[in-house]
Amino acid sequence: MSASKQVTLPITGMTCANCVATVERNIKKVDGVESAVVNLSSERAVVNFDPKQADLKDLISRVERAGYGLASGTVDFKIN
Repeated sequence: MSASKQVTLPITGMTCANCVATVERNIKKVDGVESAVVNLSSERAVVNFDPKQADLKDLISRVERAGYGLASGTVDFKIN
């Protein structure tokens, strides 16, 4: 049995409880996902999964197939 991995995904496009249920249901369809908890107010999904059966790319693909997006961006730090 391999160790479970946890990721937090920043989900975009959710506006209601039905959106949360849709994202959660779709993430749980990925083989190897042990749990998925989606929070509307924080716009985050916390997912526990078996990395031997699923990876981040699988999770992102499933969220996008459900019609939602993932926030992304870059941060620049100035060091004095």
